[in-house]
Amino acid sequence: MRTTFMAKGHEVDRKWLVVDAEGQTLGRLASEVAAILRGKHKPTFTPNVDTGDHVIIINADKIHLTGNKLEGKLYRHHTQFAGGLKTRTAGEMLDKYPTRMIELAIKGMLPKNSLGRKMFTKLNVYTGTEHPHAAQKPEAYELRG
Repeated sequence: MRTTFMAKGHEVDRKWLVVDAEGQTLGRLASEVAAILRGKHKPTFTPNVDTGDHVIIINADKIHLTGNKLEGKLYRHHTQFAGGLKTRTAGEMLDKYPTRMIELAIKGMLPKNSLGRKMFTKLNVYTGTEHPHAAQKPEAYELRG
């Protein structure tokens, strides 16, 4: 009788992957990167163990949005003071904080618990083509889309 394989946290083999975001659509990039961070691309995926890989995203400022999302999509946060609702459009976010825009999209696709917060720490987003993770020998990863 065969039993189901369950990965252990200390047995996981993690890779470092580089994803080029130039010309990619935000949501499609985010959904694939979230699956990599969770480890769903591996045959050893276990829902209650962090089996994912580390991901480095470069060229975050060259991301693409479809439709009229540059003017219509809003990013909101509250300062916790009275009348402290702050709103930015996606166009403003792309100009000022392109890395934060990608991080928010990916974070929303991860589990909302301590395991999801741990997975999110394996994400590194940079605006240019350079990154400080050369010592980890990251491999280039081609997105499916």
